[in-house]
Amino acid sequence: MPGWDGAVAIVIALALLLDFLLGEPRRAHPLVGFGRAAEVLERRFNSGNRRVLKGTACWLLLIVPVVLLVLYLDGRSARWGWPGYVDDVVLLYLAIGWRSMGQHVAPIEAALARPDTIDLPQARAALAMIVSRDTAAMDAPALLGATVETTLENSADALFASLFWYVVAGPAGVVAHRLANTLDAMWGYRSPRYHAFGRCAARMDDALNLLPAQLLALTFALVSPYPAKTWHCIFTQGWRWKSFNAGAVMASGAAALGVVLGGPACYRGQSVVRPPLGWGRAVAPGDLARVRRLVRRSLGAWLLVLAMPTLILIAAAMVAV
Repeated sequence: MPGWDGAVAIVIALALLLDFLLGEPRRAHPLVGFGRAAEVLERRFNSGNRRVLKGTACWLLLIVPVVLLVLYLDGRSARWGWPGYVDDVVLLYLAIGWRSMGQHVAPIEAALARPDTIDLPQARAALAMIVSRDTAAMDAPALLGATVETTLENSADALFASLFWYVVAGPAGVVAHRLANTLDAMWGYRSPRYHAFGRCAARMDDALNLLPAQLLALTFALVSPYPAKTWHCIFTQGWRWKSFNAGAVMASGAAALGVVLGGPACYRGQSVVRPPLGWGRAVAPGDLARVRRLVRRSLGAWLLVLAMPTLILIAAAMVAV
């Protein structure tokens, strides 16, 4: 039940604090049960004809009832006043996965931190857990580039998109986005198995991520030490990338860091050469920490904007006194 009375910024700050202190729940995370239900439906209906229609129906069956339930519960909790925001904090915390992303990146960073102690097998195995591309033949520069790319992209998916949808549509918006993003991660592939069945999942995830991804790309530009070059890279590179959302975020993030991403990659045994994103030098081990600082600066900018109405009211009250 968001509003512009300062509660939004407080709820977001508390949810972020829980994520920082606790990370994702190791047991009984609601998305585990949701994922199992999605697997059952996919095995049952992803066959034969009309797979696009079947995939769309399964998407609706999995997401719409949950969103309606959250809407109903949110309406009831709104009557409680401030105690009702506890539900918002918990739900938003469950939707955020930023600390979890950092925990996945940490082994890669440790394996590639020093040139004399590089552990390519460890880095490849850790990266394979968070990307869809083939990592078995990657060298250190390719591993670093892929890690920066996925960190930037996941900052949009696992953090800023949830915050955006909480501000815009409350808990129901957060749930709709998180479940849609989960189904896209499970079904949204252009493989023979999922190309038709997962089309709705992929398109809906693109739609729900459109505004938060573009806002995040613009935020990277605003907090960048190279704003003009960052804007240029968004327009000339990111918006021409194969994924409009991911391209904008990665191009903006790379330009803000002064590094170049993109280039060769291998997906399911097929090599592709992707256009460059960003400008400057190749990615170095220290850039993984710089990505996190860039995300923190952008997060601070979002929180400042959300808290601004309350800060203005406080300042006006102090002047009046």
